[in-house]
Amino acid sequence: MNFEFCTDYQDMSRKAADAIISGIKKNSGSWVCMATGNSPKGVYNNLKESYTISPGLYGRLGIVKLDEWGGIPMNAANSCETFLQERILEPLHIKKDQYIAFHSDHESPEAECARIQKELQQLNSLDICILGLGKNGHIGFNEPSDVLMPNCHKAQLSHDSLQHQMVEDLDYKPTYGLTLGMGDILRFRKIILLVTGHGKETIFNRLLRPEINPQLPASFLWLHPQVDCFIDLKTVPRV
Repeated sequence: MNFEFCTDYQDMSRKAADAIISGIKKNSGSWVCMATGNSPKGVYNNLKESYTISPGLYGRLGIVKLDEWGGIPMNAANSCETFLQERILEPLHIKKDQYIAFHSDHESPEAECARIQKELQQLNSLDICILGLGKNGHIGFNEPSDVLMPNCHKAQLSHDSLQHQMVEDLDYKPTYGLTLGMGDILRFRKIILLVTGHGKETIFNRLLRPEINPQLPASFLWLHPQVDCFIDLKTVPRV
């Protein structure tokens, strides 16, 4: 795992975006998996700005939605779908056939996971996966557990996830999560992990140790040969 210590959120966002843009330039037909939440907002703003300069760069870009809150409407203001539509799909003019995404309100979450798994398996290559580090060490909705699932699955949400800013104020909380599994994530050729936000110092210090532990799902990234971890030192100071 490669660690890039950045001065602040803006520095982290710019460097991570530059790495993503570099990867897309090498393969204009890249498939990129995108997380939601506060961690990648700055990165996506940088990608939006780059589109105004080089719109052709994104003409064949494919997007995979990392995860979704289950049991809420797709068009809810707090859904991952709305987040990506507003920050990535519309600004970068991503075509519908270049987008793979969980439906949050499918009548059968298990069938929806099977659909996404089949679509992933049909892709020739999975290029870049953008992840944020959760306060409890989760990535996507792969939560700390005695065992981790390799493929797309319906996930039981932890207390930490249910306190996430995207859903903490909802009267009706999501009842489950839909997420790519750890095996799916590790299939991507390159992984970019964003570490930012107060309260993550302890979990990040654990991640610095090259030890694999299902109680720290992000530790499985040590199994991948090409992980670039960008750290916002202003909110996650180096110890």
